[in-house]
Amino acid sequence: MADILKPLFSRQEIRKVVKRIGAAISRDYRGEEVVCVCILKGSFIFTSDLVREIKLPTTVDFIRVSSYGTGMSSKGEVTITKDLEMDISGKNVLVIEDIVDSGLTLKWIRDSLLARNPKSLKIVCLLDKKARRKVDVPCDYVGLTIEDGFIVGYGIDYAEQYRNLPEILVVEKG
Repeated sequence: MADILKPLFSRQEIRKVVKRIGAAISRDYRGEEVVCVCILKGSFIFTSDLVREIKLPTTVDFIRVSSYGTGMSSKGEVTITKDLEMDISGKNVLVIEDIVDSGLTLKWIRDSLLARNPKSLKIVCLLDKKARRKVDVPCDYVGLTIEDGFIVGYGIDYAEQYRNLPEILVVEKG
């Protein structure tokens, strides 16, 4: 049976959140440069929209880790599949994540990047799903908080499907 997709956040709601976060980052880092680290694949659309809202000198790099299979739950282990290309030592780093679920992957990424001695490191997340949190990870800029549920759209996938949807939806098995 086909997946049932139920709307959660519209394009307009997402746009307002991205503008709000971009303005906060621009204010907090006024006069400084930031490195935006996009966590692939899910965060690429959020990152591209967000960097256009940050009114500061900004560079972008990418990291890709694997913690999900093709199902709806985390494997619980993290493997790096694409590392940063730039040295972040002494730089203001913003880690951009689509959704914080268990916190395991983001904590691993945060710890890994902190070991590279950035000037500062803050976490930006579009969606914070606290109901499933297994480890505490500080999210410095939070777009929206959601209850439990499997989310797709706006870059977030289910078995590599639905990333292209412009809004955020909840998947319910049909």
